[in-house]
Amino acid sequence: MANGNLLTTAADEPVETSSPEIETVLELDGVEKRYGGERVITELSLSVRDGEILTLLGPSGCGKTTTLRLISGLERPNGGEVRLRGTSVAGNGTFVPPEDRGVGVVFQEFALFPHLTARENVAFGLKEWDETDREDRVDELLELVGLADHGEQYPDELSGGQQQRVALARSLAPEPEMLLLDEPFSNLDVDLRVEMREEVRRIIKEAGVTAISVTHDQEEALSISDRVAVMCDGEIEQIDRPEQVFQQPESRFVAGFLGHASFLSGRVHGDHVDTSLGRVLREKVHGLTAEYDGTAVDLLVRPDDVTAYPATGEEADGTVVYRRYLGPTVLYRVELDSGDVIECMHNHSDRLELDERVAVRVTADHELAWFPAGQRDGTESVGAD
Repeated sequence: MANGNLLTTAADEPVETSSPEIETVLELDGVEKRYGGERVITELSLSVRDGEILTLLGPSGCGKTTTLRLISGLERPNGGEVRLRGTSVAGNGTFVPPEDRGVGVVFQEFALFPHLTARENVAFGLKEWDETDREDRVDELLELVGLADHGEQYPDELSGGQQQRVALARSLAPEPEMLLLDEPFSNLDVDLRVEMREEVRRIIKEAGVTAISVTHDQEEALSISDRVAVMCDGEIEQIDRPEQVFQQPESRFVAGFLGHASFLSGRVHGDHVDTSLGRVLREKVHGLTAEYDGTAVDLLVRPDDVTAYPATGEEADGTVVYRRYLGPTVLYRVELDSGDVIECMHNHSDRLELDERVAVRVTADHELAWFPAGQRDGTESVGAD
């Protein structure tokens, strides 16, 4: 990692910050949550910086929504402490109710008041404001979310994307310390979901608010976030920049959850790794130093890291056993003669047939991540930063 100003995160991983004056808005310190005898959050620690968008990512039941509810005050922790700008709001005998935390929430169903116009929905949380200030604030936010001409329309007169913008403006209206988004795009169709991801990120950044989002959608998390925290079974597996968690996952769970992951077995010999697909230079494998000479390893390869082409005889490495047409691309699964199974992504114009013999080559132009051979999900990669 390059030199810079560092902040320690939940994974005890130094993360660069752009300024020594940057402030920590939220801290979760050893937070636990149980429902009856079942523990759903286990000693979770996390810090969120001023102005960043952090996404909690993980499968259903991993504890991400419960974590969001603990932050908002909709749930009480059974252990640990939640602090906002250094002040305890839960834990150690303290509990500040949701309405006094200065935290805005955008729910997946938007929860707009159907009998109120867009303008009235945005103004709902500003009843104690001076009328002129309230009107100015509503005008400002409708302009920010691109709905300046739709203020007098009711929710059922607005599209799904427009309703989401109103919900976002309403949550931003009281100038919250933090914005929480619970699966904010799940009710939108696929095309609108992509558009709104970009729009919501723009709005949050222009508003200058700190935000925490929850999703199970990997593409969504990687595209809108400054950092991503991947969760599994109530714990954070890894937290870092989107590029880092995708390219250098610290566990097989993270590797597999963030897109397609194949593992190519090999053994380190001097300056290279011997695999059934040929040699991979050790310098092309992240963190694989000379001390691992002789070690059996599994290299993480994504579908765009490898290329397959028709071959016969000794040139062939394996057989195509699966094919999925995706429009612009085709995903192939190849069972190698070595026993490894590798997925390859090809242009739609490339055609490989099921049961066809192929040669596979590693064509990645970046460092590969690696794991000790046979390592199970959830354990750390020796080669991770």
